[in-house]
Amino acid sequence: MLAVLFTHEMDAMTQAEWRLLYVLRSLGDDQGRWWFVAMHIPLFWALIALTHHASDLVQWVSRRGLAMFCIIHAVLHWRLADDPLSTFSSPLSWGLILGAAALGAAYLGMEVHDARSRKN
Repeated sequence: MLAVLFTHEMDAMTQAEWRLLYVLRSLGDDQGRWWFVAMHIPLFWALIALTHHASDLVQWVSRRGLAMFCIIHAVLHWRLADDPLSTFSSPLSWGLILGAAALGAAYLGMEVHDARSRKN
């Protein structure tokens, strides 16, 4: 899930995704691109650190949060699909967006299954 999401962000660079983000859309392309890339450094670091943290509780919360985010992220892309600034139209782009969401849903489903199994 994390690898697919990170790869989507690589694709997002080629699609000028910063134009869809309210915080960055008012910037010119050069500045928007710079900030979009720069913001992903601490974001990627935090996702890796939290999802692989030594604390089981931190892992538990962050992995479930990431899975839910991937699903919400796909819904947001779907809702923005008709926006003229959205250029995510290729099978690769949608495969990454929906792939991350599907993996997020599968992860959450496995967690529910495991929790039920532990109860029995």
